Amino acid sequence: MIPEIDQSTFAARIAEGDAVVLDVREAREYRPGHVPGAKNMPLSLLPALLPEVPKDRPVYVICQAGGRSAQATALMRGVGIDATSVAGGTGEWIEAGRPVETAA
Repeated sequence: MIPEIDQSTFAARIAEGDAVVLDVREAREYRPGHVPGAKNMPLSLLPALLPEVPKDRPVYVICQAGGRSAQATALMRGVGIDATSVAGGTGEWIEAGRPVETAA
């Protein structure tokens, strides 16, 4: 079973200011709007980027709706990273009226 966090709890963790958030959507999806502070690590490139993922604290993984983040979470947990998938993804985050950042 892939660990998953609900949107409200995720928002609270972000508000605490110490959350590591990885957005596993492709760059073309990430640029127009993402969770503030989320780092883009597309699922397609994630195996090569795993050495950059912190292993000393929890990591929250988000995509558009939850499918790719679940896959990425499984991959990360398989190499000892404390990863949790964000239920509902960025789509639900935006629908709830939460803040988003854009990237050039």
